Amino acid sequence: MIYNYSFIVIFIAACLDYLIGDPWNWPHPVKVMGWIITYYTQIIFKLSKHYRENFPKLILRFAGILLTITLVFGSGVISWLIVQALRINFVPFPLLTVILESILLASCFAGKSLNIAAKDVLQPVLSGNLIQGRQKLSLYVGRDTESLSTSEIFRAVLETVTENATDGVIAPLFYALVGAIIPNLGSIPLTFAYKAASTLDSMVGYREAPYTDLGWFSAKLEDVLTWLPCRLNVLTIAFLSGKPLYVYRICQRDAVKDPSPNAGWSECAYAATLGVQMGGANSYKGVVKHKPLLGEPTHPITVETIDRALQLTRYCFLIWLGLFFIAQYI
Repeated sequence: MIYNYSFIVIFIAACLDYLIGDPWNWPHPVKVMGWIITYYTQIIFKLSKHYRENFPKLILRFAGILLTITLVFGSGVISWLIVQALRINFVPFPLLTVILESILLASCFAGKSLNIAAKDVLQPVLSGNLIQGRQKLSLYVGRDTESLSTSEIFRAVLETVTENATDGVIAPLFYALVGAIIPNLGSIPLTFAYKAASTLDSMVGYREAPYTDLGWFSAKLEDVLTWLPCRLNVLTIAFLSGKPLYVYRICQRDAVKDPSPNAGWSECAYAATLGVQMGGANSYKGVVKHKPLLGEPTHPITVETIDRALQLTRYCFLIWLGLFFIAQYI
């Protein structure tokens, strides 16, 4: 019964994300997490600036560990309490409980958001407004966008879509499915905890100052939590490509060169499947950095390539959702 109930919640959440996504002006759990992270880091950086001589790196690392554990564990506990409150207060209205839980879980899936972000950048570029396209792109990536060509914009969009496919779509689904089979836990707490770790990584998990020490633990934790979902996603993409051995060889050759244990694998699997090449030179605050080249440049990156990548992500999502459903009856 718990198994079936959890699947219904996950299925409705998946439908909500596909059809509606995250309305921009609606309150969103990730926004709350972002506010907490921003407020906390501002306090820590002010203290470190004021007490520069007596504020060693070890304290910054401890502050980062404290932030990570508190936010990840707190997100899981608070979301679990919310779910319990819904189930107690809406006992006479089980359908309402299912809908509210589905809305909560849908907020952790970013499939629709990835599609919207890609189209938001591509539409002005396709209309000939390269300047607006660059400005839109700057909202989603950390690289400098002021002088990017059309082909570079396409590459940046594809890299963003394929990197975030794992931590924004497949990994939240993975933890929702794992939570569904754990008695007395459920999908929402585990997925919210992962989402907190992912949000921390995106906000403070940088190798560069001033986040080097403060974000060290959150970056490591996110790497660990995303490792298995990423490999499952790569495996699924390789299967869908129709040439799994080729995709695996390309990933073994190129993905291992990326400093991230997950982003490189995710991007490389898509690159090998689509027959394109990602990576290369990017500029960050005027400093040019070279990322490993992933895949072979058999085809240029086009709008159709990006659409196919988004479609691959949807297929991967549906495959794992379907496998979970079938597993209930084996």
